Amino acid sequence: MLSLDFLDDVRRMNKRQLYYQVLNFGMIVSSALMIWKGLMLITGSESPIVVVLSGSMEPAFHRGDLLFLTNRVEDPIRVGEIVVFRIEGREIPIVHRVLKIHEKQDGHIKFLTKGDNNAVDDRGLYKQGQHWLEKKDVVGRARGFVPYIGIVTILMNDYPKFSYAVLFLLGLFVLVHRE
Repeated sequence: MLSLDFLDDVRRMNKRQLYYQVLNFGMIVSSALMIWKGLMLITGSESPIVVVLSGSMEPAFHRGDLLFLTNRVEDPIRVGEIVVFRIEGREIPIVHRVLKIHEKQDGHIKFLTKGDNNAVDDRGLYKQGQHWLEKKDVVGRARGFVPYIGIVTILMNDYPKFSYAVLFLLGLFVLVHRE
């Protein structure tokens, strides 16, 4: 019944209304991209918002928590700080706590991480032969979070058909909504 109502609404639209709705949808998408780029500039992080995808940081963060990140170059990395880092060869960043810091005499800093809910440190996750992370590996540092709001992202990753349904419904809403 829903699909028939949608088709009737689209048929009743004249070309100008349809173009307006498509333009409106394009403006929403471009606004979201501009907000994302603005957040990247403000926070200094390539990914200012991330979703926790595993339970490795429980009880501090749970699967589905939304983290807000900053990555100021001038801020030193400290033991106990929660960082989001990317490992070469892996697409998805990891959220873990800094366990140890190793500072060389020239001021170059390397550090070791570990998930709060993991029994061992992250050396097994790093690429072959890598024993420490460097500042260049850091995507950002956790500055705040909203619990469980990112569960939709997890559902969309785990169930691709769900993501298509959500995108279809959002597009349908934009096209049919006339205000």
